[in-house]
Formats: sequence, C-alpha cells, structure tokens
Amino acid sequence: MDVSSIAAAASANSMARVQQQVSLVVLKQALDLQEQSALQLLEALPAPAPSPVGSVGGVIDTYA
Repeated sequence: MDVSSIAAAASANSMARVQQQVSLVVLKQALDLQEQSALQLLEALPAPAPSPVGSVGGVIDTYA
C-alpha cells in the first residue's frame, strides 16, 4: 500500500468523524428547538372549562 493512500484514508476517516459529530450536534439543537416550541404551544393552551355537575365528566376529573 502506498503511503499517500494510507494518509488519504486516515484523512477521510477523520473527516467522516467530524461530519458525524457535527450532524449529531445539529440534530440535538433541532430536538431542543422542537421541545421549546412544543412547550410554548402547550403553555398557550387555555385551561379547560370545568364540566357542570351532573354531566358527563362532572364527577370524575377527566383532565387530571
């Protein structure tokens, strides 16, 4: 095997690792952003109105 081909293979392997690490960081950032967006949407939901007593769900807390 040629020394230059070994060096090229090592360089390609190193570059692949760096690209994989960058992809993982970007994925984690995207997941964090989605989590924040979902939490904001959940916080924006109004509280459900209580059911009148005697109607379906009036005795059992269906939102707990």
